Amino acid sequence: MYDSLEKAPETHTRIHKNIWQNIWALDNIMVNMAKTDFEWDLEKNDANVRKHGVSFSDAQRAFLDPGRLIAEDLEHSQKEKRYYCFGQVDGMIMTVRFTYRRQTIRIFGAGYWRKGRKIYEEAQK
Repeated sequence: MYDSLEKAPETHTRIHKNIWQNIWALDNIMVNMAKTDFEWDLEKNDANVRKHGVSFSDAQRAFLDPGRLIAEDLEHSQKEKRYYCFGQVDGMIMTVRFTYRRQTIRIFGAGYWRKGRKIYEEAQK
């Protein structure tokens, strides 16, 4: 992980500038995973399984990847900050959309999306 945006490779700042501006700072959310709880809406979970084939229970595993990335969702964070977690699960890169409040990660979307895989793979170089 980079200490600042200035230390991120130029290709990262050029390709994914909006996401990379926040990745280096937001990974601190996950530093103390032992004290973090997860929650989600059961109906959203069922809809996500039907649409993307991923349960939110399985999506928690993306946060366990030591190479995971956390980024703020700058396009959809209006009332409450929203984030992405890009992490490896069963050899594939999963993208998890979530909010974070009071030591709780509330998952509201998850799937295996090409854009998330590209961001993750760029960061691992």
